[in-house]
Amino acid sequence: MQLQFENIQTSTGSSFTLLHHTSVQDSGMVWHHHPEYELVYIPAGGGRRHIGKHISRFQDGELVFIGPNLPHLSFSYGRQDPYEQIVVQLRADMMGEAFWQLPELAPVQQLFARSHQGLSFGPDTRAAVGAALREMTTQPSFQRLLTLLQVLRQLAEAPDVTVLHAGSGKLGKYGKEKERLTQIYQYVQQHYSRSIEVRELADLANLSVPAFCSYFKKMTGQTLTDFVQEYRVNQACLLLLTDATITEVSYASGFNNMSHFNKTFRKLTGQSPSEYRRQKMSELA
Repeated sequence: MQLQFENIQTSTGSSFTLLHHTSVQDSGMVWHHHPEYELVYIPAGGGRRHIGKHISRFQDGELVFIGPNLPHLSFSYGRQDPYEQIVVQLRADMMGEAFWQLPELAPVQQLFARSHQGLSFGPDTRAAVGAALREMTTQPSFQRLLTLLQVLRQLAEAPDVTVLHAGSGKLGKYGKEKERLTQIYQYVQQHYSRSIEVRELADLANLSVPAFCSYFKKMTGQTLTDFVQEYRVNQACLLLLTDATITEVSYASGFNNMSHFNKTFRKLTGQSPSEYRRQKMSELA
């Protein structure tokens, strides 16, 4: 099974990603990894749990916390509707490294460290944390962040946790690909506000341009153009929540003309930038 790199964009107006799936999602990402920590809650039903070198089955729902770059099988793999899962994905630097070093967060630091082996939680913690995760799906962004911190504390102190021992080398022979894709992702993060040529990233990956394009599509399921445009629109969504004009947002997020910006933004969000801004400002009011 081909290991794929999943590019995760943070939710608009948030420092982390929150997903609520109410049906089986066919993203094409079956056996995959990403640099974010991932918390997966499945309220009911059984399925296959394949995380790193750990393989087992779960029954009557699941709550699992997975460390960065730990390969895992999509939990919806082989499932049919009805199906539901809530997923939280967060990067280690989402609030700055100093924040997580606060003494009050020492148990959470230990939770993060243990997650590199994969952690599965029992029914009591699953019920408590599951209820909090459901609340998060309807909360405004600030309250959602506070709830996330409470959830992490609950997980850190949970007595009904099983260490899956899923680590051991993490990506194994895929380490080179992980490092290469992380470099590409970081390069786009640093340079998205200007034009990025394929040759730049091909050189970074030590590949020819044709080989890079084929490699990138195989590993991410996207062309480089689609990847960069998606990243720029995501950044534009964040900038639209500031006082910047739409023209300023367009250029700051890497679009060199307003027509292209408006067309791409509508294609990916279903709204114009001004419509998006009005809706989000109304929700935050």
